[in-house]
Amino acid sequence: MSDLQTLPAAAAKPNGKTPDAPSAPSGQARKLGAARSTRRRSSRAGFILPGAVLALVVAWALLPGVFAPADPIAGNAAAAMSPPSTEHWFGTDATGRDVFSRVVHGSIHSLSGALLAVTVGLVVGSTLGIIAGSAGRIVDDVIMRIVDVLLAIPSLLLSLSVIILLGFGTLQAALAVGVASIAAFARLARSEVVRVRRSDYVEAAFGSGATFGQVLRRHILPNSTTAVLALAALQFGTAILAISTLGFLGYGAPPPTPEWGLMVAEGRDYLATAWWLTTLPGLVVVAVVLSANRISALIGRNQ
Repeated sequence: MSDLQTLPAAAAKPNGKTPDAPSAPSGQARKLGAARSTRRRSSRAGFILPGAVLALVVAWALLPGVFAPADPIAGNAAAAMSPPSTEHWFGTDATGRDVFSRVVHGSIHSLSGALLAVTVGLVVGSTLGIIAGSAGRIVDDVIMRIVDVLLAIPSLLLSLSVIILLGFGTLQAALAVGVASIAAFARLARSEVVRVRRSDYVEAAFGSGATFGQVLRRHILPNSTTAVLALAALQFGTAILAISTLGFLGYGAPPPTPEWGLMVAEGRDYLATAWWLTTLPGLVVVAVVLSANRISALIGRNQ
């Protein structure tokens, strides 16, 4: 009877030895896991400040009256050229208009213009890049030679050429900046499509009988979007800077529209006596552009 009771134990322990336990992770694997975890935490922490800056500016654009109830157009001659204070956070300009209110109300022009510019570049450029990377060598050569010509032209010069054809204004400036960014999106999208198309799993999908449309929708496009989205975030900041530059040069919104580049241009004659007219709106532009660039870098790092 005692021998029968010991059979399960003997079966569980052949040759009198316990089964091998799962091996613990090696030191190198633990280091790699810790490195990945640290990188994820640092990436999440890195999103906080630039994300907060962009969220604040978006809130300005959507609800300007909540953050700056003062009229951005009407001035008060008695308060003209007042320095920054608790009543006027960014001071006032030569006609007594509150600069902070003009910056807040002007955010809708810069953000909407930048969003339109990025949308034009993303949609048109990515479409051309996808066609070039998947339609064959002849089509690829034709599209990429056109892209090379666009890349050879300085973006500001190309934007000025387009805006002269379209006319002056925020909408025209946004379209001009969007046209200037098409080439960058097209080249990146084409390179990503070519890279993914040469992957083993894409070849396996073709070998299993999938059509090109199915492979493009299920494999190529989902695995090609990360780099393009990172470029879109980068181009968003670049578009804000380009639209502000066009406004500074007088090709953007006409006065007295509260547009960031126009505000800097209007205050340049008072640099010696009223530094806040150019410095504070300029710092807002710099903060938004740097925040967009930081988010772009984090997206690219995590791809």
